[in-house]
Amino acid sequence: MNKKVALLFLVVLSLGLQAKPIKVMLLTGQTDKYHRWDITSSYLEAVLKQEKRFVIEKVLIPAQGKAFDEFVPDFSSFQVVVLAMNLSDWNEKAKSAFENFVKKGGGVVMVHEANNAFPTWKEYNKMAALGGWGNRTERDGPYYYWKDGKYVTDNSPGPGGKHGERVPFVVNIRDTEHPITKGLPTRWLHQNDELYGDLRGPAENIHVLATAFSEQASGGTGKEEPVLFTVSYGKGRVFQTVMGHTGTDYADSVEDVGFQVTFSRAVEWVATGKVKQKLPADFPKESTILLKKLNQLK
Repeated sequence: MNKKVALLFLVVLSLGLQAKPIKVMLLTGQTDKYHRWDITSSYLEAVLKQEKRFVIEKVLIPAQGKAFDEFVPDFSSFQVVVLAMNLSDWNEKAKSAFENFVKKGGGVVMVHEANNAFPTWKEYNKMAALGGWGNRTERDGPYYYWKDGKYVTDNSPGPGGKHGERVPFVVNIRDTEHPITKGLPTRWLHQNDELYGDLRGPAENIHVLATAFSEQASGGTGKEEPVLFTVSYGKGRVFQTVMGHTGTDYADSVEDVGFQVTFSRAVEWVATGKVKQKLPADFPKESTILLKKLNQLK
């Protein structure tokens, strides 16, 4: 084999070994008055752009009116849909398209407020496994949390969804071997955020990766609540993080490196079932927070 042929062979081999791009729809554009989709989506897009493998298209949900009533995203053109939204209800055609996308193997990542979207959409709540607010009660499924070394379901009556003050909390990794969490510190401190608790729902096919204790002193539930978890739905993979609350004058929860890393790794996992991303050299520890602002992600 001469040198030119050998060089060509190595180039072709190298191209073949390169990971295929992952097409991601970042679906956003609407949230309730308590959340800032524009801030959240800017961070999510910037985080994903750090990994050259992702090809991101931000799709904005139109305002209420004819365009919204006829809005049916082309989910089939993507491998992953990231939901950074709540509030809106979709037409039946859009719901059916989304259900089919996931059933056939599409990946979904739900960020924070997407947890409380679509309270009356049965299939969405199966994908989410757990949700809050939207008049959710025991009719929608049990409470689900960690107690005495295991996960318990609680069918007590009451509303679904609660959080205390926006405070830091320690994330406890419960599955250290899952591709998303493998190699992460088993305990790390997350920046000020709304720690969702008293979530309830079908809780079918759920696998919790991490929990955090919701302190009653700051208005929480006094329980060890799920904060990172996966759900299987048909052939599709779903990941939900309850972290990531933003407001008009703060974005520190999405600046948190722990949030950013688990989010990015989750997007890859729901698309491929694997995670090839390298862990960063710097990561939050149990007593120290690590932040990356938007201008540091560019």
